[in-house]
Amino acid sequence: MEPEDWLLTPAERGNPATLIDARHADGAAWSCGNLVRPLVHGRSYFAELIGAVRRQRRGDLLLFTDWRGDPDEPLEREPGGSVGEVLCAAASRGVVVKGLVWRSHLDRLQFSERENRHLGAEIEEAGGECLLDMRVRPGGSHHQKFVVLRHPGRPELDVAYVGGIDLCHSRHDDDGHAGDPNAQPIAPAYGPRPPWHDLQVAVRGPAVGDVEAVFRERWQDPSPLSRSLPGRARQLIHRQDTVADPLPEQAPDPAPVPDGTHTVQLLRTYPAMRHGYPFAPQGERSIARGYRKALARARSLVYLEDQYLWSAPVVASFAEALAGQPQLRMIAVVPLHPDQDGRVAGPMNLLGRIEALRQLRAAGGERFAVYGVENHAGTPVYVHAKACVIDDVWATVGSDNVNRRSWTHDSELSCAVLDSAADPRAPLDPGGLGDRARVYPRELRLTLSAEHLDLGPAAPDGGGAADALCDPAEAFRAFAESAAALDAWHDAGRTGPRPAGRLRRYRAPVLSRGATLLSTPLQRLIADPDGRPRAMRRADTF
Repeated sequence: MEPEDWLLTPAERGNPATLIDARHADGAAWSCGNLVRPLVHGRSYFAELIGAVRRQRRGDLLLFTDWRGDPDEPLEREPGGSVGEVLCAAASRGVVVKGLVWRSHLDRLQFSERENRHLGAEIEEAGGECLLDMRVRPGGSHHQKFVVLRHPGRPELDVAYVGGIDLCHSRHDDDGHAGDPNAQPIAPAYGPRPPWHDLQVAVRGPAVGDVEAVFRERWQDPSPLSRSLPGRARQLIHRQDTVADPLPEQAPDPAPVPDGTHTVQLLRTYPAMRHGYPFAPQGERSIARGYRKALARARSLVYLEDQYLWSAPVVASFAEALAGQPQLRMIAVVPLHPDQDGRVAGPMNLLGRIEALRQLRAAGGERFAVYGVENHAGTPVYVHAKACVIDDVWATVGSDNVNRRSWTHDSELSCAVLDSAADPRAPLDPGGLGDRARVYPRELRLTLSAEHLDLGPAAPDGGGAADALCDPAEAFRAFAESAAALDAWHDAGRTGPRPAGRLRRYRAPVLSRGATLLSTPLQRLIADPDGRPRAMRRADTF
């Protein structure tokens, strides 16, 4: 197996204006010698992040992007441990702190303009700099969620965190799924403290320099932070910083990690805009292209966790793989309910899911299965994770969802990983392609599966309860049996002992003809817009 079998080449990325690949001396669109570790749930991520930030000292560099930032969200349950306090303390002791947070829409639309403005003001007062960035298409957002920590003279400490976890309310949960006391209200089905399933990865090695380069491209964009007159008026009224100060020169990339076996490729989405990004003048759709290339090699199992799973043009890549490979199975884990359930927002959110599931079931039949998750109290868990593992060879964790918005319209960042270390258990070599199962992607899948099935942790050398799931057919069967048992317990009035596991079979909702007709244009224009150039829209390509 060669990296180019699964990963995009620079030409396949389709964005010659970016430096993300050109910065590599060998001309590759990826870096080798990395170590990537999944951090499942906000509690794990926040605990590691706060420790890493507190180790930083004067002259170190802290760069972050966020969709939403809440300064009072605790990274730990001790005084001085909130997001704002930790970042401001770093800036106060001389760490170079720079942030880009989506400015968002007005608070009456239930987004986060006030919170993001407040976080930026606190950081600026402490000596850092946080810009509120609205350089997006109308109705779009900056959805990237990553942090880069660099340490001149101590490169062994360099690390980047990439994934789907924002530094905001509702994210501080763990595998017990009791929810975050600082909850952001969503649909009532999730209760007053919505349980939250999420995922981030810690990256060490040369790929840290690539993540930093992604930040620098956005930071150094000379375009105004807001192009609208109301946006500029708010900047003046609130005396916001609108000019990015120069960054220190980028340090050489960290050296390969000893025994680092992970090849990392950063995949991104940027929309095509009238006045485009200088680093992506026609946009970039390498997330879509990366998925499509990997799915073309899928032979055995696609495991997906996703907040949305919407959009016929996007789901088509999965459906084509299922239809073309009779041994291929697909497991999807999604939220049981949309996060918004209003008279307009609810049907608008459900319509894309209904269309996607119809397409996937037509292609895969009984080889496609979709589930939701609940905690042991029976409260639905909101699945916010964005992760995919294909044949236990290729794995990606990022900010992107499987929908047209994430693949074409908003800014996104995903971390795709190949592992040169073959899994010591029975190899998976579907279709004679020579693609043996690898340690990182298989462990990622087993770790996530073990939580949903209430199994013990998987053991890399064998022997763990989750190790039986190495076989794709067994994994598919275990998910189906666990969900069937829990569904039956609920159908029987929840009498007797609760079965192990947290999976519920996802039952596709039914919308009336009237709701469908009303929701279709709203879903296309608002919930799941298309950010591709017109020629790509007409050809329905990425």
